[in-house]
Amino acid sequence: MRVAINVEQLFYRAPGGTGRYTARLAAEIARAGDTVVPFLAWHRREEIAATFRRHGLEGIGASRAVRLPLPRPLLFDAWNTLGAPAPQGLSKAIRSAEIIHATSVAVPPVRRVPLVVTVHDAGFAVFPEAYPRRGRRFHVAGVRRAARSADVVIAPSEAAGDEIAAHSPIRRSQIRVVHHGVDHHLADTVAVTDVLSRRGLDDAPYVFWVGSLDPRKNVGTLVAAMARLVGRDGSDGAPLRLVLAGPAGWKDEHLFSDADLAALGDRLRVLGAVDDDELRCLYAGAACFAFPSLHEGFGLPVLEAMVQGTPVVCADIPALREVAGEAALFVTPTDVEAWAEALGTVTGDPARRQALVSAGTSRAAGFTWDRAAAETRAIYRELLGAPARGRRR
Repeated sequence: MRVAINVEQLFYRAPGGTGRYTARLAAEIARAGDTVVPFLAWHRREEIAATFRRHGLEGIGASRAVRLPLPRPLLFDAWNTLGAPAPQGLSKAIRSAEIIHATSVAVPPVRRVPLVVTVHDAGFAVFPEAYPRRGRRFHVAGVRRAARSADVVIAPSEAAGDEIAAHSPIRRSQIRVVHHGVDHHLADTVAVTDVLSRRGLDDAPYVFWVGSLDPRKNVGTLVAAMARLVGRDGSDGAPLRLVLAGPAGWKDEHLFSDADLAALGDRLRVLGAVDDDELRCLYAGAACFAFPSLHEGFGLPVLEAMVQGTPVVCADIPALREVAGEAALFVTPTDVEAWAEALGTVTGDPARRQALVSAGTSRAAGFTWDRAAAETRAIYRELLGAPARGRRR
């Protein structure tokens, strides 16, 4: 098969889970023997080459990437308002594709061939305050185009599929669920030691969190719970730390209270964005991974932590229940006292910690990117074997 994939998500300042999905899906589809034609907005060739290297796409080749003639904001606005430019009309390589796959709600106009769109969740509708105004408009327009144009919409979880159908024009019958995979590369023990030493984290156990610092991730509850736990320990108690990693997000100015910050003092470390190698080490070195999100479509960091043998405490929300199964300790997202209790239990009870580690390792083993790619390729083949549908595009 010849598949054109929109890889523009890789060029965002913070590509996030959608970027990881885009890169790994494209790489695995190419590894399976299909031809991948990556297309994107206008970027310098040097930037494209560097981005492809960073995301492990050397096997596809940056030279194969098709640059469309507009920068991202103008391109996406044109797609959503004008229904143009159609990538097939601008590139012979895209015109020869048998399938076009938009890995986010940046949905291009497509003619004559099947269109697959991955919609990761309906957060723009159920948690609109977590999105800037332009971002929300973009998502609303994108799901409308997907509802009208996509032959299949892929969702990363049953929970996300139900949510998308309930809060957008996309029909549930249009949606197929393909769980994401997870990177199973284990952190090197020497590298873990080096990262923790360089970051000044080698002298005390720590609770770890990663994501974008925005309201939907509910990191303020985690900070408050850690402040309560530290206060309970007293100044002479175990010097448990909280380590936060990831880029700044939307409305990140008032996520933490001054009182909680004062209570934690230097027990709170905010590292900013980290690369994949360092992230693996931070997972592996943690006493516990905490993920208190109010909303997720999948929750990839939960599995990433489990792969590295780290016990997980996460929010009791549908997508995380689906992904983690019985392998995590679940807590009501906004219950600060319950979070403090759970973190204390996992970091202070070796037997409970080991049980979660074992369960998490087994759970994560079932989520692989080659399986995700195989299920996606099966959808492609199904569409290619079906008669053309008369949907207006």
